[in-house]
Order: sequence, then structure tokens, then C-alpha cells
Amino acid sequence: MLRLIAMMRNPTIVRNAFKVSAFVGTCLNLINQGPVLWDGGDLSIGKLLLNYAVPYLVSSYSAAKFELGKGE
Repeated sequence: MLRLIAMMRNPTIVRNAFKVSAFVGTCLNLINQGPVLWDGGDLSIGKLLLNYAVPYLVSSYSAAKFELGKGE
């Protein structure tokens, strides 16, 4: 588990996970909070953060698992 977490902190993985998170998180926010945005309502900060955090974590986890699996 510690090797996995250490691999998730690899600069290349972090950079790519941020790119995925920026794109997917923006799409999710438009889908999940689009009506609020268009009507000028208040955004849910919790939803906004989760919409970016989940794709980041999934991307970094899967990339780290792939990299660790290459050595086996």
C-alpha cells in the first residue's frame, strides 16, 4: 500500500492526473451544477471539490497500479 501511495506522488502521474481532473471535473460540474450556473444560483462547494477530486484520485490510482504492475 505504501508503494502505491508513493507511486501516486510521482510527478508524471500527478501532472497527468491533474489534466484528467481538470477536464473530467469541469464536465461533471457542468452536468451536475449546470442549472445552478445558468440560473445564477449558489454553487455547492462540496460538489465542486468532489467533481475534481474523484477523477484525480481515480486517474492517479490507476496509473500507479499500472506502473507497479509493469515490474511483476
